[in-house]
Amino acid sequence: MQATAYTFDPQTRSGSVLLDDGTPVPFGADAFDAGGLRLLRAGQRVRIELAATDSGERHVTLVTLQTF
Repeated sequence: MQATAYTFDPQTRSGSVLLDDGTPVPFGADAFDAGGLRLLRAGQRVRIELAATDSGERHVTLVTLQTF
């Protein structure tokens, strides 16, 4: 799935993305590290993988750059 990087904190390696419908979804350092990235800037198009918690809340499990 594609999204747009919205926020990123390089100290914690966590942030959030915006889905194409405008929904913000947070990601943690584990999702950032899984993508092999070193830095992320707001506005970059990214590829993400989502999972749902037991309560049904969505979270990002992988974030990496979208390549064409």
